[in-house]
Amino acid sequence: MSKGNRMKNAVVVLLNNYADWEAGYLTGILNQRKDWQVKVASNQKTITSIGGVVTEPDQAVAEAGRDSKIDLLILIGGKSWTLEDSNLKKLIKDQLDNQLPLAAICGSVDFLAKNGFLNNYQHTGNAQYLWRDFPEYQNQAGFLKKQAVRDRNLVTANGTAALDFTELTLGLIGDHQADAKRAVDLYRLGFYDYCEKYGNPF
Repeated sequence: MSKGNRMKNAVVVLLNNYADWEAGYLTGILNQRKDWQVKVASNQKTITSIGGVVTEPDQAVAEAGRDSKIDLLILIGGKSWTLEDSNLKKLIKDQLDNQLPLAAICGSVDFLAKNGFLNNYQHTGNAQYLWRDFPEYQNQAGFLKKQAVRDRNLVTANGTAALDFTELTLGLIGDHQADAKRAVDLYRLGFYDYCEKYGNPF
């Protein structure tokens, strides 16, 4: 990275009982890039994933974006997204209002629906019937039965779509479609089939 280029910031929101498998591909790819840094934000000082991994966040949700632009806000799903949290709402609203990249998967998409953040976007999620009691969700026609959906600055995905989520999010931050697919195909195809298609990546 040249001296004149600013390091790009990815902020990953993890709540207690977060889904480990939804974050790893995307954060692993980003964190190995010289021009990106990945930080974790949460509403607790210590969080434990569904798989039992204990994580200490870098910052509180209320502090995220305060000192530097968030170039990519990532919301990882899990079992705690039924919460009410004004700081989390503000973080999401600011990102979307400024038309900055936001990627949400699994339960975090439920939070977006519940708070009316999907009303101007095509989107997907775990299941639309889960949102039938959300009065602020007013975009039933915008729901697409796909693993992951990108519409402008927003990517949404269901909880089984970690690879598609990663690929679309890489495209969201400027990767060419072929490059994003190639990055994810290493995990989608496996090493030997990947080598046949692209050559040895190592």
